[in-house]
Amino acid sequence: MPEIRLLIADDHKLFRLGLRQLVDKQKAVSVVGEAATGFEAAALAHDLKPDIVLMDISMPELNGIEATRRIVDADPTVRVVILSMHADRRYIQESLRAGAKGYLLKDSAPEEVMRAIQKVMRNQFYLSVRINEQVITDFIRLTESEKPTPFSLLSAREREVLQLLAEGKSTREIAEKLNVSAKTVETHRQHIMDKLDMHTVAELTKFAIREGLTPLE
Repeated sequence: MPEIRLLIADDHKLFRLGLRQLVDKQKAVSVVGEAATGFEAAALAHDLKPDIVLMDISMPELNGIEATRRIVDADPTVRVVILSMHADRRYIQESLRAGAKGYLLKDSAPEEVMRAIQKVMRNQFYLSVRINEQVITDFIRLTESEKPTPFSLLSAREREVLQLLAEGKSTREIAEKLNVSAKTVETHRQHIMDKLDMHTVAELTKFAIREGLTPLE
């Protein structure tokens, strides 16, 4: 069986190191790259073409769910496994919506991490053993008539702008990061406020943190 090529995406260097040490003990898996932000993860996935991306859900600049969506949209053959501290149904469902093939809790045993990698490589879904199977059942039953979530209410670009705003980036910094004009960023910000019925950056920041669009740190 060919060696599984793995990309690790997490903003904590020590956690990446721990995962790399775990993987290095396995004969059939190799780490081909590491990313510390969502944008970096998407770029490396495009350049390195890994088989699997282990993706932290709480990534700076571009969160793990949005990064997953970018990666899978660009190349559906790349399989993403989300890593999270939270067994929150919303995060799990939005991760699956974005195209993730697995969802692992960060305190999972090493054996479970490897089990998830092997299962996802067989084109099967994997959820941490402590996550209730009802989550998958609920996800399968989702319909378009359901109440919109923050992820569906805003466009992908609006979610990117919202996260960067919540992380304290200025209009100019956001424009440079997204390679657009400052006027375009201001337009997106106004659309976000209109859609969410919010009127200050402070309100948007609280909303982004509450909905998991940006890490608390």
